[in-house]
Amino acid sequence: MALNIRIPEALDRKLEAVAAAEHVSKSALLLQGAQLVVERHEHRSQVEEGLAFVLSHDAELLERLADA
Repeated sequence: MALNIRIPEALDRKLEAVAAAEHVSKSALLLQGAQLVVERHEHRSQVEEGLAFVLSHDAELLERLADA
């Protein structure tokens, strides 16, 4: 899938510098960044689901611990 994006000039210059330092294209660098955003979102969702599970299944235990 092709995607056209408009990147502000200042950010584009920074991306070029990082891409050159990493010896990758700007496109590859942007793909890495997109992957990181997706992974961070998935991780955050997993943590929230885990917390919700603990809070719902261990509510009584958590209350007893808070009172201790």
